Parts: sequence; C-alpha cells; structure tokens
Amino acid sequence: MATSDRLREATARFGDDEESPPVSLVLLAGSVAAAVAFPVVWLVLRSLEIGFQQAIDLLFQPSTLEVVTNSVALVAGVTLGSVLVGVPLAVLTVQTDLPFRRFWTVAVSLPLVVPSYIGAFAFVSAFGPHGVLSDLLAPLGVESIPTIYGFKGATLVLTLFTYPYVFLTTRAALLSFDGTLMEAARTLNHGRWAAFRKVTLPQIAPGIAAGSLLVALYALSDFGTPAIMHFEVFTQQIYVTMWEPNYAALLSLQLLAFAAVILSLENRISESEEGAHVSRGSGSVRISLGPWKGPALLFCALVVTLCLVVPVGILFMWLTRSGPAYAGGGFDFSWIYGLNSVWVAVLAALVATLASLPVAYLSGRSDSRLATLFERVSYVGYATPGVVLGLALVYFASSNAPAVYQTIPLLVFAYVVRFLPQAVGAVRSSVLQVDPKLTEAARTLGESPGAAFRRVTFPLVRPGVVAGAALVFLTTMKELPATLLVRPTGFETLVTYIWRVQDAGYFGQAAVPALVLVGVSALSMLVLLKQDGSLVRQEGGKDA
Repeated sequence: MATSDRLREATARFGDDEESPPVSLVLLAGSVAAAVAFPVVWLVLRSLEIGFQQAIDLLFQPSTLEVVTNSVALVAGVTLGSVLVGVPLAVLTVQTDLPFRRFWTVAVSLPLVVPSYIGAFAFVSAFGPHGVLSDLLAPLGVESIPTIYGFKGATLVLTLFTYPYVFLTTRAALLSFDGTLMEAARTLNHGRWAAFRKVTLPQIAPGIAAGSLLVALYALSDFGTPAIMHFEVFTQQIYVTMWEPNYAALLSLQLLAFAAVILSLENRISESEEGAHVSRGSGSVRISLGPWKGPALLFCALVVTLCLVVPVGILFMWLTRSGPAYAGGGFDFSWIYGLNSVWVAVLAALVATLASLPVAYLSGRSDSRLATLFERVSYVGYATPGVVLGLALVYFASSNAPAVYQTIPLLVFAYVVRFLPQAVGAVRSSVLQVDPKLTEAARTLGESPGAAFRRVTFPLVRPGVVAGAALVFLTTMKELPATLLVRPTGFETLVTYIWRVQDAGYFGQAAVPALVLVGVSALSMLVLLKQDGSLVRQEGGKDA
C-alpha cells in the first residue's frame, strides 16, 4: 500500500484526541521568544541602573519636556490628519457614485508603497527653500515661500503617507455595514449627514479607531521624516544622543511606554471587534453626489497628486537633471549597495522564517497559555521602534559582546527581531488551515514528530512560509534606523546611501536607489494583495 493511501486510512481512523506538543517544540519556541525579547528587556534593565535623582534630572530637563511635547503633538496631528483624509476617501469609494471608484480605491492606497523618509526628502526637494517650487516662483518675484521644515512639514508628510491605514480599515468596516440601516434612517426624515452621524459612524467607529492607532504607532516610531524635517521628537533625539547612554536609554524607555499604551488600546479595540456582530446585508443604492461629484473628484486627485505624483515625479526629475546638487560630492552610487541590501535581506528572511516555524506551529496547534505567550512575545520587536532596538543592540554589543559589535550577524539579528511577526503571522495562518489529524495520522504510521512535520505539514504550509519570507525580505530592504545604528562601519546599503546623500544635499544621487526602494515597496503591496484580494473588490454590483 502506498504511503499516501496508508496516511488517508490512518486519518480516517484517527480520533479527536490531541497529543501535547513535543517538549523540543516548546523549547524551540521559547528560545525564539526569549531571543526576540532580550534586546528590549536588556535596555529596560540597563535603564533601571541609572540613579533615581539622575533619572529625574534628565527626564525633567527642558529639552526632554520639549521632545515629549513635540512627539505627542506630532502623533495627535498626524492621527487627526489621517482621519480627515482617510475616512472621506473610504466613504467616497464605498458608499457613493464617485466615477472610477475602483481606480481611486487602488490609487489612494498606493502611498503605502512610498517609504515615508523618501517622501520626506522628496517634499523638501519640491517645497524646500531652494526646491522646485521656489525655482518656479522666483521669476514671478516671489523670493521666499513658507518653510516645509518643522512641525507642519513633518505632520503633512506623515499624514500623506500613513492615512491609507485609516482608509483601509474604515473601508473594510463600510463594506461590512448593512446599507438598509442608512436607508431606514432616511425614511425617518433624517438628512444624509444626520443619518451618517447617527447610524453609520457608530458602526464604523471601531474600524476608524483601529486605523488611527496604527497611524499613531507609526508616527511615534518613525525616525526618518522628523529627522529630515528638523523636528525634535523621541526617535530623532535618541539617534542624536546615542553616545550619551543614560539620556538615550531613558528617552527610549519613555518611547516604549508611549508605544505600549497605543498597543494596549489597539488590542482592546481588536478584542471588541472580534466580539462584535458584523452584518453583511443589502448592498443598498449608492449615495448620489450630485453637484458634489466635481469637488469629490478634485479631492481624490489632490491627495493622489501629493502622495504619488509629487514624490515619484521628483525622483524621475532627479534622474534627468545634472549639476552640483545632482552628482559628485564623493557620493557616487554603486550597485554594490543594492547587492548588500539584497544579501542582508535574504539572510534576514531565511533566519526569520526558520525562527517563525516553531512559534507559529506551536501557536497554531496548541491553545495553551505558554503557546499564546510565546506568540505574543514574538511581536515585541515589531512594536519596538527601530531606533530603540538598534540602540539596545549597540549598547549591549559594545559593552558585553564586542566580538559581534558592528557585524553582519548582529545586523541580521536586528532585522529578525524587528520583522519576525510578519513570518509568524503568515506561517500561523497556513498552519491553522491544515487538519491536525493528518499529522497525527502520520505519527500512527511510525513517523517521528519531525518527520511528520517535514513530510506532511510543511508541504501544506509552504505558501505561508514563502509569503512570510517575502514580506520579511521586502521590509528589511527598507528598514532605516536599525540599519544606520547596527550596520558594520563602511557597509553601505540602499537606505544608508540615500540617508547620506540627502543629509549632504546631493538629492539627485538618491534617485536610483530611492526608485528601487519604491519598487520594493510596491512588491510588498502586491504580496499583501495576493494574501487578501479584497482591496479592489466592491460589494453590491458592478463598479465603474
């Protein structure tokens, strides 16, 4: 009898009793979780060694209070701006007769493919003191324009490249909303705005809140945009003061505390959404925009122009221009930087995928508290801002493990800690789709746990493994702060080269690597769309 026939026969005989997970699997998953949590735990313990009075003096000095105020203001401004942009776009593309809704749905989601730090220095090049706009206005006698730097510039840029989080979560909530409720409110003599405010808004509020918290976490942890915009926030100040260990460690601890608050709020919203009843109903008649159709189209076009046309147009302009700001300066680009990026990204993807297997498999096959704990701990690095993770590894390696300080293995470890959850999530989703009886049946045929996983489970979860590895590879290519802090001296990647040339003002030299990273980000979006094709699907009939 063939092995496959024996496996099917054993599966048919196999009951519902589940074995406890192998001790080796638990130990592997626990080791991965401990390794992921170690940098943050070490940084916290390192911060606790600082004397109480010194900590108070550092935390309450004027510069620290300014950083806290700036960070809170930036998070609030970006979150509010993202809601004001993302929610109207979601309503327009789901509930109205906006022309070409499918096109606008995709177009207003694409700003996610532009790394925010690339968008930031593209905006500086376009709207800065000596930028494209200034050059165009000079012949008209306009000698100066409002500065793009500071709070306003940082808020504008981060809003433009993070609002899709709110747009996508709000859109998902609207697609699951029963439109007959809105029509019922209209029959009770409620106007459109009153019906939306009293009926629709309460139903989609969890979706708006979930997207807003994602935006808040991104704005809090982003390093590149505030640094380029010369706005002092936690991440920028930590990078600047990294050689003042006590001060930088305390700032990192504060940043982690703020991030923990945002994550706790996000978890509470996610739990409330899981328990909520979602109605999928009628697919009611769409709201007619009437005379507002023109302004609605103009609004969508303006957003797409600022988020896509301006940055991509600036990048292509850099390719075609020449001059002191566009070439030379000792910053000649070499494709070895791209090969370095690919090399470390491949290593990170391989290591993260291997590390994700025990965590994802244990979590998908066991409901124990230990399995849940290991899975949640694996997300610690993803929730930790890259500049904090990089700082922790630099401090630890320089003082306790000089052999790995400024080495490729330490850099790869930083990437794995940072992006392991992407692999864990993809693999776990595949594991949950595999009937555990298949593995247990293989065990009854004399296969060891490892052999049963290798011959039965792994071929079935391979798509998730590949998807997780692809996501880790693509996001590693774009990671900026951890790369800047942890990389070996002289080891240049695309992101470090872009950072150097923009800091020196040679924007044109960043054109090729920046376009490559935008392409990499676009591939990230394609991977996500392949996993979830709902972005361009419309409920309730055909779409223009």
